[in-house]
Amino acid sequence: MSRLRAKAWVLPASVALALLMGLVPLPELLQPVRPYWLALVLAFWVIETPDQVGLGFAFCIGLLADVMFGGILGEQALRLVVMAFILQRFRARLRFFPLSQQALAIGGLLFNDRVIDAAIHLMADEPALPWSYWWAPLLGMALWLPLYALLDALRLGKRGR
Repeated sequence: MSRLRAKAWVLPASVALALLMGLVPLPELLQPVRPYWLALVLAFWVIETPDQVGLGFAFCIGLLADVMFGGILGEQALRLVVMAFILQRFRARLRFFPLSQQALAIGGLLFNDRVIDAAIHLMADEPALPWSYWWAPLLGMALWLPLYALLDALRLGKRGR
């Protein structure tokens, strides 16, 4: 059994934890800057294991998130599929960027996600999100480095010394 096979639990555990992090109640003041944990975790797995995590996986996880979070059915599925598609398209280049440049790219993708979210809310005649929600991609960009390091260490079984 290969070392990567022995760590097969990391993918479902990280997705489950990301879903739970999205359900954790936050104070009203912090709610707008809640990072999109599911998108960050999905981005890691699309970049590192594209043979296991692709558009179908992103769609299914997005539908599950829609049901769990009680939003518009298909909203998060669409947002995650768009993100996964862009990541798959540019994976070969993005994978070899330094993590600081990857964080900038992830920030751009999270900003794009907010644009898609705003468009969906506009088309569904839902109330528009306040301007403070546009700060969340910056927090997600800042969290990319520690999240990437943690998931990579768990995936590969590295131990801190």
